[in-house]
Amino acid sequence: MKSIKRIWNSFKIAFSMYSRIPMPRSEWTDENKSYAMCFFPWIGAVIGLLSYGVFRFSKWFGIHGGGNHALFFTIVLILIPVFVTGGIHLDGFLDTQDALSSWQTKERRLEILKDSHAGAFAIISCTVYFLMYIGVYSCLSVHSMEVIACSFVLSRTLSGLSVVTFPQARKKGMVADFSENASTKIVRATLCVYLILLCFLIPFIGGICGIGCVIAAGVVFGHYYRMTMSNFGGVTGDLCGYFLQVCELVMALVVVVVDVVAKSGIIG
Repeated sequence: MKSIKRIWNSFKIAFSMYSRIPMPRSEWTDENKSYAMCFFPWIGAVIGLLSYGVFRFSKWFGIHGGGNHALFFTIVLILIPVFVTGGIHLDGFLDTQDALSSWQTKERRLEILKDSHAGAFAIISCTVYFLMYIGVYSCLSVHSMEVIACSFVLSRTLSGLSVVTFPQARKKGMVADFSENASTKIVRATLCVYLILLCFLIPFIGGICGIGCVIAAGVVFGHYYRMTMSNFGGVTGDLCGYFLQVCELVMALVVVVVDVVAKSGIIG
């Protein structure tokens, strides 16, 4: 009974921390936080289901005389992850862009990550990021959307794995806190099971698009590790957010491009 309560509290903490979905209150004790990372990918499942639902509704709306509202629904799809998460990962992406663009020492880059002010490079990166997403989502098909819906779970599974496997850049902070209080072996094993299942499920659902999605995620994850180690000496919460945002955009881009090329008959 105690273990079930502990798991339930970890679930509530994960959704309270990484989403804006209302949750019952729970004490943020070390014990209650221990399995929180196991439920981090579940937030991706919520985002994926909402995104797929909105996309299918947009198709239904257009077929039944709703007019040409493609841009409106494209923007809604792009903003769903921001609304669900409250922009916590996007904030990390922007802070990281400022830090990387500073060309300072590791110590100074870590200080920039904690700076609450947005620099010029953060604003430029944010603009480019959303423009890229508009371009990618304007080319969506039902098939590519099915794969992209699953990609939100994959990105969070890999991000969670980085928390419990990569070195920590700081001894204090969100990632260090969750990593220290995690039942590391159980969390790592759970996330690895998620990863294995997703590496089979996504290609099964998406075929060549799904394969492209998994490969893209792996490439970004490898870049993420090298970047964090060389520039920051480990991971932080902001860097995890950076990875998640970049990974989701790259996966979506690859899926859409492969889908378009496959339909052109160039590849099977």
